[in-house]
Amino acid sequence: MHDAALIHGTCLAIGEDGVLLLGQPGSGKSDLALRLIDQPGGGLTGLLRSSRLVADAQVSIRRAAEGLIASAPAALASRLEIRGRGIATLAAVPQVALRLAVRLTPAAEIARLPDLDAARMDILGIALPLILLDPGQASAPARLRAALDQFVPR
Repeated sequence: MHDAALIHGTCLAIGEDGVLLLGQPGSGKSDLALRLIDQPGGGLTGLLRSSRLVADAQVSIRRAAEGLIASAPAALASRLEIRGRGIATLAAVPQVALRLAVRLTPAAEIARLPDLDAARMDILGIALPLILLDPGQASAPARLRAALDQFVPR
């Protein structure tokens, strides 16, 4: 079993929790990350949390005693692609413990009432809760924070 992987995706620290955004190129990972960074929100708890970039385009993930730790490859650290603007450099978190995986998916392909307990993504032998989310919906940042509140004990 491997102890590290490089995954195509975007990673954010929402509060202290790591969220891995997954999807095809052009699916909206960087755009959703920018909206989350720009707009703090309260999720289901009402606890206002800011989002900070960890990695965009590629995410380094390694196994640790506490679970999965995500960081940016050195060449991509602190960089976020803003479509139509180019690559922006911003303050970033060097690493975060992953708590949730989000697969960007068109709304028509998402079950209205999914079995949340069954949805998992295996990374390096560790299962993360997985949600499907349409990044084009205005409520996408709020839905992501709500899912984080459902899956991460407070």
